[in-house]
Amino acid sequence: MQSPLEIDPMTPRPNSYLENLVPYEPGRPIADVAREHGLDPSQIAKLASNENPLGPSPSALEAIRNGLAHTHLYPDGGGLALRDAIAKLHGLTRDHVVLGCGSNEIIEFCYHAFTRPGEGKVLASAYAFAVYGLMAKLFGVPFEEVPDRDYHHDLAGFVARLPAEVRLVFLASPNNPTGTRIPNAELAAFVEKFPAGPLLILDEAYYEFLPDPPPSVRWVQEGRPVVVLRTFSKVQGLAGLRIGYGLARPDIAAVLQKSRQPFNTSSPAQSAALAALADTEHIRKTVALTHHGLARLHSFLKELGLRFVPGTANFVMVEVGDGDAVFRNLQKRGLIVRPLRSYRLPGWIRISIGTPEQMARLEEALPGTLPAGS
Repeated sequence: MQSPLEIDPMTPRPNSYLENLVPYEPGRPIADVAREHGLDPSQIAKLASNENPLGPSPSALEAIRNGLAHTHLYPDGGGLALRDAIAKLHGLTRDHVVLGCGSNEIIEFCYHAFTRPGEGKVLASAYAFAVYGLMAKLFGVPFEEVPDRDYHHDLAGFVARLPAEVRLVFLASPNNPTGTRIPNAELAAFVEKFPAGPLLILDEAYYEFLPDPPPSVRWVQEGRPVVVLRTFSKVQGLAGLRIGYGLARPDIAAVLQKSRQPFNTSSPAQSAALAALADTEHIRKTVALTHHGLARLHSFLKELGLRFVPGTANFVMVEVGDGDAVFRNLQKRGLIVRPLRSYRLPGWIRISIGTPEQMARLEEALPGTLPAGS
């Protein structure tokens, strides 16, 4: 059978290492589920993509409205005001901050700047964010997964795989999709002994949900070879605007800036992020709702007798026997969760924390969707 990449010689040939690349699979959109099942979109609860159920900060919405009249102008290409605000928040300088179209784009910058096709390798934990491995395939870089310890990062396993040829190391805490975190003492010991040569990327998309986050900004201040990833998609509720940032010592940040497309973050995204950063009350409400929802969901899953991994962010990974079937059955009831077959966890789903009303609907619907014997 002819391979998809064995094409007519007159047709441009894509890179061979893209042949087996499977694109990232996001959570299903509400409108798509509504059309398929004949449902009212306003009655569908999306608990699939770890989004903020409270929506964006009112201040962010106001900032977007105030800037609409200027959308004929290009955005601030350097993101100066937002970078200054981020730097001030963390006790850094503008030169430590790189803006991205979501923190995903900072991951791409790291590949552009610090890897070459076919050379070295990249390390990440098994069951970590799929984009780490997708980017490795996209850039033609060998990718190695470090086996988990009961769905937790095994830092000793990373240390054992850190020869000189490693170019990038990804650690996510809290980790998606497992919801586990790396204890601060373990992470600090790893960072402080991290060898010269590789770049360490600390993905902290969910750090605001931790009552005791690690001192990762201090490691940037100390000049260690780290890039700390943050996003406005989660606690600030700006997922649709695609805005995030990386923190790194100035020489590393300068190289990442060279990898950036001009005007990679839009004016509405920059304005909304700047306002959201200052709205600490909205952040506080989101975190409080999340912690309450986590406790409620953990208790409910225990009552059902389902195996789950206790969440430390705004989602929980649950073993339901047949993740795809439960995913489909919940959609018919107006609830979207995330099946985890693409993470090689076909028996599991991931449930994002929603409003109390949404969680009540989940509690009512989930038992009736479980396979017999679950």
